[in-house]
Amino acid sequence: MGVKRYGKVVVGGTFDRLHLGHKALLRKAFEVGRKVYIGLTSDEMVRNKPYSERILPYGVRLMDLLKFLDVNGYRDYRIMKIHTAIGFADRIKSLEAIVVSEETFKGALIVNRAREERGLRKLDIIKIPLVKSYIGPRISSTLIRAGLIDTFGRPLKSEIKGRRELRR
Repeated sequence: MGVKRYGKVVVGGTFDRLHLGHKALLRKAFEVGRKVYIGLTSDEMVRNKPYSERILPYGVRLMDLLKFLDVNGYRDYRIMKIHTAIGFADRIKSLEAIVVSEETFKGALIVNRAREERGLRKLDIIKIPLVKSYIGPRISSTLIRAGLIDTFGRPLKSEIKGRRELRR
């Protein structure tokens, strides 16, 4: 049985230091949708995130995203800057599904509530599992910004050294 295909799907995030979790999310969106709308958070929107001073500027995050899409041959997409968690997902009537991780599932529920309030149909929610890191339950941009892991979820040398010192 083939994967259910949607005409238009949406996915969103900060996509800071594009890591394996981000890539899995994007791959799933392109796997299930013919056209993918990508919401990329504005610099203003990320100011309250942990280690926000280390989040790459919007333009750099956009270029990293475009490079990933190009290298992987993804062509049918539209990247839009978003300023809220809902972004544009409550205004594009033709969207059919939203792709999220276990961590961002609640955001999909908020999007669907906003769509209902505007008289639009709810989006099907496609949830992917978190990608595990070598030192914890998931790869996250926060751990990368903190200097604990790289974009593949591997501990950085300073983290390994620190853990050895703690065991002594």
